[in-house]
Amino acid sequence: MSDPTPVIDDLRDESDELDRLVAELTPEQWALATPAPRWSIAHQIAHLAWTDHSALLAVTDVDAFHGLVEQALAAPGSFVDNGADEGAKLPPEELLSRWREGRAALDRALRASPPGARFPWYGPPMSAASMATGRLMETWAHGQDVADALGVVRTPTDRLRHVVRIGVRARDFAFGAHGLPAPWEEFRVELDAPSGDVWAFGPEDAAQRVTGPALDFCLLVTQRAHRADLAVRAEGPDADRWLDIAQAFAGPPGAGRPPKEAGA
Repeated sequence: MSDPTPVIDDLRDESDELDRLVAELTPEQWALATPAPRWSIAHQIAHLAWTDHSALLAVTDVDAFHGLVEQALAAPGSFVDNGADEGAKLPPEELLSRWREGRAALDRALRASPPGARFPWYGPPMSAASMATGRLMETWAHGQDVADALGVVRTPTDRLRHVVRIGVRARDFAFGAHGLPAPWEEFRVELDAPSGDVWAFGPEDAAQRVTGPALDFCLLVTQRAHRADLAVRAEGPDADRWLDIAQAFAGPPGAGRPPKEAGA
């Protein structure tokens, strides 16, 4: 049984880094458009606050969380946007305070959860480590949207290993989400970490491979950049197809980002 403390610590640090990015923004900057259609910086932080609250209920109040699931089933096309819209209407200082309080409460709840506990989610039940990993992935990805809106280039850290792991493990899900059969053979994935290490997954002698910078792989699987703008490379037809459809998040495939040249 793995100790969830390291990933909970990394989630805290990832959230703190994003907090420093938005803490001193003016009201006008909170209203800046991000690459996500119709979402401002306020929407991005409101979404994180909303999902942190959902995770907290999953850990501490299962009945209340099941109520959220029923709401999601009743309005699958608008449930997420509605939550972001509601939070984005708050004054920036209130929204920031709500996000801080919610993520601190989730941090405490995850650390206090009994070993081996599993919690309901919108997909399969999750352990404390898996819940923290998913929250870190979302925090990093939505933080990238905020950074893009502000024109800030963030320094990547080895916290990205959690995003990489989700992206690799979600390979078969990505094929299924596009109505495609998952490849029967494993791929070898070798990615250059920000620290200079190499993060490797899959058999060394696999016929199909994916290589490149870990940062670019994370941008790809969170659909924060188009494949054409990234240095992730594939060997083999199935691996090549995967890079066109990869996603680290649950739910239907997103529209992704257009290539920079096309976007211009």
